[in-house]
Amino acid sequence: MIPLKDRNPTRRVPFVNIAIIILNVAVFLYQVSLGRGLEGFLYKFGVVPDAVVTSFNAFHISPTIIFSVFSSMFLHGGWLHLGGNMLYLWVFGDNVEDKLGPARYFIFYLLCGVAAWTAHIIIDPHSTIPAIGASGAISGVLGAYLLMFPRARVLTLIPIFIFLQFTELPALVVLGFWFVMQFFNGLISLGYETAGMGGVAWWAHIGGFIAGLVFVFPFKKFR
Repeated sequence: MIPLKDRNPTRRVPFVNIAIIILNVAVFLYQVSLGRGLEGFLYKFGVVPDAVVTSFNAFHISPTIIFSVFSSMFLHGGWLHLGGNMLYLWVFGDNVEDKLGPARYFIFYLLCGVAAWTAHIIIDPHSTIPAIGASGAISGVLGAYLLMFPRARVLTLIPIFIFLQFTELPALVVLGFWFVMQFFNGLISLGYETAGMGGVAWWAHIGGFIAGLVFVFPFKKFR
């Protein structure tokens, strides 16, 4: 299922959501311009679980480690990675920002990203591959959207072999299916030695989604 558009109007322009999308695209364009220097850039600004765990065990958490947790949310591994993430953020982020308010939405987004990387590090603490992407933070946005707008209609593209089917489905179905797929793939990944192998950080998606379900309550309540 690929969500294309939701039938859920907002009361104001989602400036923060748009700014996050623009920032992600701008950073990726900068990545593309680095050429051979890209690998070093990703190791410096991506989250490397082994480095994070080592710093915590040594009780020496450097500013670089802390900054990488946030900077990694704006890095991507390719055009498809970037496009998929920004599509989900564009479809679902505006309504969440509309409900929480711009400032609270931005804080909520970052907290979900931190929770996502925490889950990834717990599952794969010895990985020396930098984890990058906005997926974890966006997963939190999806969790919040599911709780607040479960019946919202979402125009969805469903590939069936060589055919493309367009249909409107409730957000509960679209996002519920998305989470089941993340959880299923996450369970499968536990059966392999993932440290040092790279790939999709399924548990970051799961951790971010659950964080969104939990964090949205105080953010929405105290608005």
